[in-house]
Amino acid sequence: MAKFIFVTGGVVSSLGKGIAAAALGAILKSMDYSVKICKLDPYLNVDPGTMNPLQHGEVFVTKDGGETDLDLGHYERFTETYASKNDNITSGKIYKEVIERERRGDYLGETCTIIPHVTDIIKEFITKVESNFDFIISEIGGTVGDIEGQPFLEAIRQLAREKGRKNCVFIHVTLLPYLVASNEIKTKPTQHSVKELMSYGIEPDIILCRSDGEIPENEKNKIALFCNVDKECVIYAPNVRSVYQIPLIYAEKGLGKQVLRKLDLPSKQENLDKWKNFTDKIANLKKEKTICIVGKYIKSQDAYKSLIEALQHAAVKLDTKLNIKWIDAKLIEEQKFELPQNCGGILVPGGFGGEGIEGKIKAIEYARKNNIPFLGICLGMQLAVIEFARNVADIKNATSGEFSEEGIQIVCKMEKWIDENTAIEVKAEMQKLGGTMRLGSYTCDIISDTLASKIYQIDFISERHRHRYEVNNKYIEILEKKGAKFSGFSSQIKLPEIFEISDHPFFISCQFHPEFNSSPFAPNKIFISFIGATL
Repeated sequence: MAKFIFVTGGVVSSLGKGIAAAALGAILKSMDYSVKICKLDPYLNVDPGTMNPLQHGEVFVTKDGGETDLDLGHYERFTETYASKNDNITSGKIYKEVIERERRGDYLGETCTIIPHVTDIIKEFITKVESNFDFIISEIGGTVGDIEGQPFLEAIRQLAREKGRKNCVFIHVTLLPYLVASNEIKTKPTQHSVKELMSYGIEPDIILCRSDGEIPENEKNKIALFCNVDKECVIYAPNVRSVYQIPLIYAEKGLGKQVLRKLDLPSKQENLDKWKNFTDKIANLKKEKTICIVGKYIKSQDAYKSLIEALQHAAVKLDTKLNIKWIDAKLIEEQKFELPQNCGGILVPGGFGGEGIEGKIKAIEYARKNNIPFLGICLGMQLAVIEFARNVADIKNATSGEFSEEGIQIVCKMEKWIDENTAIEVKAEMQKLGGTMRLGSYTCDIISDTLASKIYQIDFISERHRHRYEVNNKYIEILEKKGAKFSGFSSQIKLPEIFEISDHPFFISCQFHPEFNSSPFAPNKIFISFIGATL
């Protein structure tokens, strides 16, 4: 039977519960345990697919086509285990399921209530794969005291009672603020947070304390006493230069050992050598390079979390310190910003909507004309095709159906142009935005003797998608006659997946999101090639 670990947070949000869960997963995996991590989000959205990235951060896409919380990206990168769309649940999904069961008559006329109907579904979600893993780690989103989170806390309280307290560990992440005026760390917010958690019937076993400095012995003793935990279970969670230091720090502080002790499991040797080698390399990078990311959501870098990590993975592989210069596409569009001279490469990432589009196209044109290494992702590929069509193939009014109903739509929804006899599921024209995209992993066949074939050195790849518009393949021949090359096509139907320019030092773009298939120990090849080209 699996052991269960529940990670909650208090005082303030964004304390790093997801990183803590992922780091603990890495520690347990280093001891040869199998681990599954899931995220329980209290918000009422069915999934984060329609949420503003500036508010919620990126939408992480799983191989099986789930639009999930960005923390699932951390889980994958730290544990090197693929997440599933079933590893992220929201209040919206839960209430939707309760209503559907009630409408089907599953409850046989019972009055539907939070307890037990909602809490039962939460427990089902947590335990659904317990027979397949040694540990199930569940991160509860939000902070203790949030009204939306109460059913989740009640569910894990019930689960600990049902599974037995010796089979469950509660980890609570809190903040220890430092007051400059009195020159001291204050423990009272942590005490109040734990008191609030205990009011739900949950007593934490381990407290991870986020602090700007080591916890003095007096404060550690105070937390242990007032929060009713062992002193060894009050663990300092520092701010770090790189998130990849965190498994090493938590292992050093004894997090893994305390979890095993609480569960009456024998202590095992942690093998985190590869993490140490990776972080040592980060600290001693010999080269340095600046790249420009021209995007729409740059006010919140969480909107590009996996992209940033994938670039860093590749840069470390190439012994390079990467400086990212964020550029608002709208400023280029309004001629209020010029791309810097020291820009080693230009990247245009994915996004939705028409804002800043012309600024991104100008950045792509600048990279093409000035032989600057360029990488476009998803929308970045579509705009690279549009830029080439306008400025090289002389299709002056080339555009996308996403931005304009006028002009020549060389990018549009599939149902606009796919042969009716083609055997593929095509999403119908819908007013709803949620659940209408091509999502998850699709196989892409690589054309030989292209830049893409040099990068991947295999005949086909499998990468993840998140988009509802495609490059119209009716224009492939026209663009290729002018020097472009479509070097990758989806295997199921010949949808253009990779676009490159032959007479450019490095100009490539892809319809898929390669950032979702990158980890510290296996960087995605297209990012390695892009960073290599900038060097």
